[in-house]
Amino acid sequence: MHMPVNTRSARSADLPAIVALLKECKLPTDDLTEGVLSTFRVAEAAGQFVGVAGFEPSGKDGLLRSLAVAASHRGSGLGARLVAECEDRAREAGLQSLYLLTTTADVFCRRLGYRDVPRETVPAAIAGHPQFRGLCPASAKCLHKVL
Repeated sequence: MHMPVNTRSARSADLPAIVALLKECKLPTDDLTEGVLSTFRVAEAAGQFVGVAGFEPSGKDGLLRSLAVAASHRGSGLGARLVAECEDRAREAGLQSLYLLTTTADVFCRRLGYRDVPRETVPAAIAGHPQFRGLCPASAKCLHKVL
């Protein structure tokens, strides 16, 4: 039985723990700074970081990124909960859609309503993000969801 999981907005002091979890999950961290954490959500259980997800707004669109759930909590619904919280906050911020790149979570994201789109159709501001410019491999699937 899992301990209760609490989610909250990320704080700048969370950056080292967020980077550690992303690295554990083999996700890029090179472009992660305290400045982007204001739109990130973190999940904790028994004082341990067990999940993270965030988005970066760019005009009416945003980039959903850095979704990671510790192995101990996979399959618990935590990833879907974190994505839903990010989507809610993106809507509150006036965003109309989210894009993402993934090499491993495309099936999961499709279950949450994301659809495959060609990279060429991504708005320039999103396509210019470091995740698109090289941090994520060219083999990564590009998905989109209208909020």
